[in-house]
Amino acid sequence: MKITEAQVEHVAKLARLHLTAQEKQRLTAEMVNIIAFADKLNELDTSGVEATAHAIPIHNVFREDVVYPSYDREKLLVNAPSSEEGCILVPKVVE
Repeated sequence: MKITEAQVEHVAKLARLHLTAQEKQRLTAEMVNIIAFADKLNELDTSGVEATAHAIPIHNVFREDVVYPSYDREKLLVNAPSSEEGCILVPKVVE
């Protein structure tokens, strides 16, 4: 696949980057090399390789939820400037 300077300009514009002519030429050459490297992967014979999302098996390790003693709500709310029904009252922020 051939990358053109116009394509590099388009991507730079989308990324809101201002590139000099020299930078455009350099990036065009670099992108051509990157695409050529990625095209080499198409030469690999992967017919016997099973498709996977991860190279190694991944599984979640869950723990049991355990209830621990907590602070007394009433004692904590004593420090709040204002509270109601076990909750801290704060000034309204959004109308």
